[in-house]
Amino acid sequence: MNKSNNIDKPKKILALSGGVGGAKLALGLAKVLAPEQLTIVANTADDFTHLGLTISPDLDTVMYTLADLNNKELGWGLANESWQAMDAMSALGGDTWFRLGDRDLATHLVRSQQLAAGESLSSVTTYLCHRLGVKHTLLPMTDDPVRTRVKTAGGELAFQEYFVREQCRPAVQGFYFAGIDSAQPQPQWLDLLQSEDLAAIIICPSNPFVSVDPMLQLPQVRAAMKASAAPVIAVSPIVAGLAIKGPAAKMMTELAIPATATAVAAYYGDLLDGFVLDQSDQSLQTEIDQLGLATKVVPTIMKTLDDRIDLATAVLSFADQLFTDSIAGKH
Repeated sequence: MNKSNNIDKPKKILALSGGVGGAKLALGLAKVLAPEQLTIVANTADDFTHLGLTISPDLDTVMYTLADLNNKELGWGLANESWQAMDAMSALGGDTWFRLGDRDLATHLVRSQQLAAGESLSSVTTYLCHRLGVKHTLLPMTDDPVRTRVKTAGGELAFQEYFVREQCRPAVQGFYFAGIDSAQPQPQWLDLLQSEDLAAIIICPSNPFVSVDPMLQLPQVRAAMKASAAPVIAVSPIVAGLAIKGPAAKMMTELAIPATATAVAAYYGDLLDGFVLDQSDQSLQTEIDQLGLATKVVPTIMKTLDDRIDLATAVLSFADQLFTDSIAGKH
């Protein structure tokens, strides 16, 4: 990978995020970077239509987190939520397996209304962020429909059917992303990937298979990331053999992939320049180094806002180190 750049230009950071885990690091980055420095791209392959509304779970989790409106106990949804609409739906025999809070419903109503009027998902996301006071740039990975399909022994499931309705119980046999071949990356994202101003690409600690892979499989994205002068760094979502949030470790076991940070690093492969792993996995550092990656060992479990900020600061410092080393011709 050609790692040269114009170091006199302002640093810009790109973060790729899924839902809860990614949103935590995205918030930490937003606390230490100015709005003009940080762009967050969220997975939209989890999006689906429910009750006639377009739901964008990962976009909304990141947006609510950046706006400091999220339910901090659950990690998703809004704080101080009420559920009267769902209770009424239940009384009427309606579909309630995917529960939408009363305040959260307003987001989906506005999004669906604007999409029906011909607005793009990008423009709707920008509008919602503005209304909620989010200053940093949040983009969907694409304005085109891409939908994760989960292969199980009992047949295919849409991702939210697997994740919420079935509570991740079915053993997974694989995934594919319907619509991915014809979808186009969100234009601002692609422009940033090709910009000389880009100083780092950070893959947040999100599920590699169903949160990050859809972004990487969009046409042009992987090639643009590999061609970028900016170092690509992933933060492991697996700590001591467990997923901090979500079914990543369960999926890895069912796909006959070791549930380890090393396996995550190997899965991303030559896309990466650096890999961040938790202190509890320090014994894995040597084998990850042998994959040809620079490594950094820091606490990665983010329980508090300070944890998020500390991890963001450590990742940015690591990116600076890799960038400086590349300029010096050491990598």
